[in-house]
Amino acid sequence: MASRLFIKIVLAVLAVAAIGMVAVEMLVSHVAESSYVEARTRDLAEKADILIASSGIGVEHLSGERLREVAKASAARLTIIAADGRVAFDSGTRSGLMENHRSRPEFEEALRGKMGVAIRHSQTLDVDYLYVAKPMPGGAMRLAVPLADVERQVSALRRGLLTASLLALIPVLILAALFARSASASLARIIDQAGQLARGNFEARVATGGGIELSLLSQKLNETGERLQQMIGQLEGEQRSLERLERIRKDFVINVSHELRTPLASIQGYTETLLDGALHDEENNVRFLTIIQQNATRLARLVADIMTLSRAELKTQKFQFASYPVAHLLDESLDTMRPAAEKKEIRLVLEQPPEGAEVFCDSESTHQILANLLDNAIKYTREGGTVTLGAAAEASKVRFYVRDTGIGVPKHELPRLFERFYRVDKARSRELGGTGLGLAIVKHLTRAQGGDVAVESEIGRGSTFSFTLPVHDLGLSETPSLQSQLTGL
Repeated sequence: MASRLFIKIVLAVLAVAAIGMVAVEMLVSHVAESSYVEARTRDLAEKADILIASSGIGVEHLSGERLREVAKASAARLTIIAADGRVAFDSGTRSGLMENHRSRPEFEEALRGKMGVAIRHSQTLDVDYLYVAKPMPGGAMRLAVPLADVERQVSALRRGLLTASLLALIPVLILAALFARSASASLARIIDQAGQLARGNFEARVATGGGIELSLLSQKLNETGERLQQMIGQLEGEQRSLERLERIRKDFVINVSHELRTPLASIQGYTETLLDGALHDEENNVRFLTIIQQNATRLARLVADIMTLSRAELKTQKFQFASYPVAHLLDESLDTMRPAAEKKEIRLVLEQPPEGAEVFCDSESTHQILANLLDNAIKYTREGGTVTLGAAAEASKVRFYVRDTGIGVPKHELPRLFERFYRVDKARSRELGGTGLGLAIVKHLTRAQGGDVAVESEIGRGSTFSFTLPVHDLGLSETPSLQSQLTGL
């Protein structure tokens, strides 16, 4: 590629140089020929004036011998014509053999009292001549020289000009070769990078160099490659996100279908049993209806949790942010869960937060987060156990925590606890009425308010779930994009 470009550039320079040389040669030759003719015309005119002045007599009184001497001394062909156009004398041939010259343009001018000049082919001598005629008493005198002298001088000038041009062409060729080598190498690199980009290799870069224009072109190609690489990276990232979302959607549909199927099947089965006659069975009808009611309640909770989680993930959840006292949020949540704790004889303990502490949040969402965490802690804590609720200051945030003395969670299960429908013990979770969405709701509602979640646990000794909320306004209600970022999957 580089060698072909090199040859093309050198040939192009040679062609331009050749055209320039031809143009210069034609112009100089024309100017030189015109200059030589003008100089020769002035010379012949001056000689004619001198001859006419020195003779001092008319056409009829000049002797042939004297005229031949004059012609020889002037180194020109001498012709004398009378006023009627008759050739009285010609140094080049016998005058009696020559036709009337009155119609010759140079003699016409001379007979009118002016200098006549003409260039034409002589029929008599078969040679191109320069003719200069001057008026004299009784006619006109004409001096003529063959143009072969002028052509020889012009040819000599052309040969000199050609020699000088060829000598000047040598450094031009050297400079052209150096330029062609640099330019062809740069162009070859640029063409190679363009090919790399066309083949999808957007990481290809070309070194800048080879002149301002080529350097600018290389820079633009590099910038194009970088932008294409960024765009491809973004598209690949978006594709991965779409694939991940598609997997999540499929898993969600499968999990929802599975979770709905169990209570629906139970409701359908016991309803059919009652309709088949068990409705009048006093020993079992109340038990069957109780089971139907439990599954209907579970189904309602599942649908409610799915709706809550969907709103959080789709960013359609409406928040009303304001500053709330931390102690007030803890007290309300603890009072709400106290009946469930008393039913299992579980002791609820409130650890007082820092005095005057406030958080900027949505109170309803915060109550739901605390309720879900307290509900989980009560479910997985044995009778007689303890569940502790509290909060502590942490930089520009407040960390809420729920600590229990329950069964604990294995360490390898902790990273997946906040996934939708994930259960450590599926059978026990369903037995306790869990939907598998409580912790996922906690995560999304917390992040939507500018906080984060964490968990620590030890088998047999209990677990501590915590989440943070900001102390000051993060502008989430006025900046949906930030809220979307904080609630990203």
